[in-house]
Amino acid sequence: MTSAEIPEPREADSPDQAAVRQMGATYGFGRFVVAPLARLIYRPRVEGKANVPKTGPVIFASNHLSFIDSIAIPIAAPRPVHFLAKSSYFDGPGMAGWFSREFFTAIGAVPVKRGAGQAALDALDQQRQLLDGGSAVALYPEGTRSLDGRLYKGRTGVAFLALQTGAPVVPVGLIGTDLVMPVGARFPSMTPRVTVRFGEPLDLAHHGAADSGKARRLATDDIMAAIHALSGQELANAYNEAPAHSPIERIRQVLPHERR
Repeated sequence: MTSAEIPEPREADSPDQAAVRQMGATYGFGRFVVAPLARLIYRPRVEGKANVPKTGPVIFASNHLSFIDSIAIPIAAPRPVHFLAKSSYFDGPGMAGWFSREFFTAIGAVPVKRGAGQAALDALDQQRQLLDGGSAVALYPEGTRSLDGRLYKGRTGVAFLALQTGAPVVPVGLIGTDLVMPVGARFPSMTPRVTVRFGEPLDLAHHGAADSGKARRLATDDIMAAIHALSGQELANAYNEAPAHSPIERIRQVLPHERR
């Protein structure tokens, strides 16, 4: 083989580039074109980026105030973030269906079928597979959006996933997303600024195994305390009993809930 035939060594992909390559061109477009444009328009205040591990599995556990929370976190995070979205966003007909599919793919959403029982377990398994592959996922321990702005008690599904996979949990405090796009609004407002705060990673392993109800409850309480410190919300001291809107929120119907 002559020197001309020896292939030039290719520089290894960064974790961010590798994730984009796996998700495809649409996600790459969203990550490197749409996200910077959104940051330019909305000028979010992002704090604590250095707290986010650059590689390896990580769970972003956030408060939940608005539909755009699942857009704000991927835009603000220094690495690709994935979350579950109902499969109907990906399989609609016509131009509207195409736009919905492309949009949710661009922001890192992973389709999953809605429902309790096996569907909820399948959703949990999808999150586990993403973490096993070294990806970052975003979840809402409250289960569904807070309609009154208060921070509700956390469900134990996020802690279960963290204890089972060993992934660190980065708490996230979102401020102002409910003003940009209140519940019921069809389009976001251009005026209010959003603040996204990333807290220090939580290692929850000391609480015990994932199959321990006490360990899940204590780990969940740690996660919610960290979110509260970042968001500054009033505590509801109750569970948000609004109907769940996605399978991952319905995990609470499958896993036992330790209440106290």
